[in-house]
Amino acid sequence: MAEFNQTKTTCGTVSLKCLLFTYNCCFWLAGLAVMAVGIWTLALKSDYISLLASGTYLATAYILVVAGTVVMVTGVLGCCATFKERRNLLRLYFILLLIIFLLEIIAGILAYAYYQQLNTELKENLKDTMTKRYHQPGHEAVTSAVDQLQQEFHCCGSNNSQDWRDSEWIRSQEAGGRVVPDSCCKTVVALCGQRDHASNIYKVEGGCITKLETFIQEHLRVIGAVGIGIACVQVFGMIFTCCLYRSLKLEHY
Repeated sequence: MAEFNQTKTTCGTVSLKCLLFTYNCCFWLAGLAVMAVGIWTLALKSDYISLLASGTYLATAYILVVAGTVVMVTGVLGCCATFKERRNLLRLYFILLLIIFLLEIIAGILAYAYYQQLNTELKENLKDTMTKRYHQPGHEAVTSAVDQLQQEFHCCGSNNSQDWRDSEWIRSQEAGGRVVPDSCCKTVVALCGQRDHASNIYKVEGGCITKLETFIQEHLRVIGAVGIGIACVQVFGMIFTCCLYRSLKLEHY
């Protein structure tokens, strides 16, 4: 009877090892995906960060990069712990899973919270950022972001093209008689911003605030979904780890 129980325990351990190894392979790929989303956000979707008053959008992307890196290292550690049947490695693996789980939950919560407050932040700050920092010394990133925003989304000003009347740069001699920046023009040429007719600039297409809000919200949804989704998958990893740890502990008695 004792021999039967021992065989049963061994079979259970082997099954758990196979499950955990398969999980770790998938987990490593998931970590790669998480890190890729974070890097993608920082490298390709961060052009307008200088226009945001809060650093939450940037923070969520960095959290994903860190979490993805740790996930990949943890996946390798999990495979080693599984094959070597080292309980101390399994404990470390479980702790790392828990840390990653918390990081990704935080990233998901931050993305959701910022998603809710984004509209208010843009309404309160975008116009001031565009009119007070555009073409001002030390704010080259803002100038570049505003020009790209207006050209990419075919818009002019925060709410409309009239916002540029309050611009410090437009009211200065440096503007060269422009009433809007050249990036408001449908066809950008030097000094095209001197004429603000609807045939020349993006006047009837509306302001940039709603288009920037939609752009950022779409990426916040991706960040939040990835963070929460991978965190949920990790719950199974923690369960498998606990079961294998318990099985190995029983075999040692």
